[in-house]
Amino acid sequence: MTDIQKRRLVILDRDGVINEDSDAYIKSTEEWNPIPGSIEAIGRLSRAGFRIAVATNQSGLARGLYDLDTLHAMHDKMLRLVDAAGGVIECIVYCPHGPDDGCECRKPRPGLVRQIEVQTGMPASRAWFVGDSLKDLQVARATGALPILVRTGKGVRTESAGRELEGVPVFDDLASATEYILESAG
Repeated sequence: MTDIQKRRLVILDRDGVINEDSDAYIKSTEEWNPIPGSIEAIGRLSRAGFRIAVATNQSGLARGLYDLDTLHAMHDKMLRLVDAAGGVIECIVYCPHGPDDGCECRKPRPGLVRQIEVQTGMPASRAWFVGDSLKDLQVARATGALPILVRTGKGVRTESAGRELEGVPVFDDLASATEYILESAG
């Protein structure tokens, strides 16, 4: 395998994929808790030569549920844990807008993925996109990424999407999706 082949991009949704999700939003570092095995999975991907990016809708900012300092503190916690597991998250992009703001960055629109392409210098068309919602699958398809659904977070609910899931691999969690990505890249 060449170095270029090894340097594939994996884009991850945050809430429900890396950390536990809540319909009441994750509003503090105390509420930000990793899903078992997710941090280690990111470490495995990094050590295997994958570049990791996170794309996350964070409408809690627009709703006034937390501020930017709190969001950055949650991301710092995530980055520290990933670093301790031997991994690197190269970039984190987020949409701070509400669902009705009409922005280009709120998934399923492609703005966050386009930001990742610019920051990493890698096209989404060569990336895997791991998410737990229909919006994640839709943005993956819209940008040419390979969608993967995990059952954590909102994933079990998303499984009922029917035709939208056609051809999408479904796994219990990020750890099992990581196994698939590593095998597929081999």
